[in-house]
Amino acid sequence: MRFERTEPFKADYERLSENEREAFRTAARSFNAAADRFAETKDPSSWPASLRVKPVTNAPGIFEMTWSFSGPDGRATWEWTTAIDAAGRSWPAVRWRRLGNHRIFREP
Repeated sequence: MRFERTEPFKADYERLSENEREAFRTAARSFNAAADRFAETKDPSSWPASLRVKPVTNAPGIFEMTWSFSGPDGRATWEWTTAIDAAGRSWPAVRWRRLGNHRIFREP
């Protein structure tokens, strides 16, 4: 899955501990494979239950993914976007918006 990162996401990533970064990277690999499947099929069962992918309440078009359940809490917000390659073809992509704990939902 193609992706881009917002500046707030990049700053959030820098604030994570190395263990949290590794946990996110592990979850992101599973997420990317599922996002590819979902983009092809539009089947909600493409998302692994362990990632708890769901829409963010009161934030249309923004979704959340849980990458850690046990201390510390780990969440990421994202949205669908479109990437354009060098040949001018468009592809579904993910824009990572925020990363951290429940506080990210204040400005998802």
